[in-house]
Amino acid sequence: MSRKVSSIRHAIAGVALLWSALTSAQEMEPRSYSAVPIGTNFVVADYARSSGGVSLDPALPITGLQATINTYSLGYSHSFGIAGHTVSFAVSVPYANADLTGNVEGAPAQAYRSGLGDVRFRVAVNLLGDPALTPEEFARRNPSTILGVSLRVVAPTGQYVPSRLINIGSNRWSFKPEIGLSQPLGNWFVEGAVGVWIFTDNTDFFGGRQRSQDPLFTFQWHGGYNFLPGLWIAADFTYFAGGQTSVNGVNDHDLQGNTRYGITLSVPLATQWSAKFAWSRGLTTRVGGNFQTFSVALQYRWFNR
Repeated sequence: MSRKVSSIRHAIAGVALLWSALTSAQEMEPRSYSAVPIGTNFVVADYARSSGGVSLDPALPITGLQATINTYSLGYSHSFGIAGHTVSFAVSVPYANADLTGNVEGAPAQAYRSGLGDVRFRVAVNLLGDPALTPEEFARRNPSTILGVSLRVVAPTGQYVPSRLINIGSNRWSFKPEIGLSQPLGNWFVEGAVGVWIFTDNTDFFGGRQRSQDPLFTFQWHGGYNFLPGLWIAADFTYFAGGQTSVNGVNDHDLQGNTRYGITLSVPLATQWSAKFAWSRGLTTRVGGNFQTFSVALQYRWFNR
């Protein structure tokens, strides 16, 4: 394999890791296992802006790889009860545009992409802790420890052109089983979650190649304080490891071992409206995206009667 072809392959891997890291940053979300009444509906409009560099193998002739990514998403979630347990289902449809610049073998290069991203689904079940309660019952409850499990699914519905090195969509299925714990401590709360991303192969990667990726393990920790109902703040930390890729059976030098930290603030705006503001950035980056992310979400809630 020539030096130039190898450089292109690793550049592709680096960009793919950027999207992977962006996904992980978006998932650094506190209160994902907190209790809600059955019959709760949420519609959420979200905007996130991520910018920064991509860390690659320093031996490669690729320097100054930078990216700015704007992501807009619209989501819906609904909670209901099954056998006394609270179950929630959520779906989110993203749209993204991205500017990438850098130098390959000393020559400036630039790429711009925009389009619909892959649709994301999540199903979560609270196994232990608060049972399935109506809004009236929920208001009278005493908060307790919650142990829950969830499954995220990313479907290959996003914009994908096989002849392009960089795409918005991934052209593969992704699955993330996870287990999480939420512990109230008066007005304080602490949470933790452990999960793993499992990927199918992209069998039409850049001209018919097959791109595979090993499982990517994720760990999240959150700690926060409730000031008033709907008004809370949390410190966030996540670590993800693994996820090495290969193309046609040849491994890339992109084994991840990255950490991120951030802060999230939720503010009630009216009886059924609230806003959420979040900021995060990379703490350590072995390989992949090293950037900071700002996001704001507007949320509307109502109950089934």
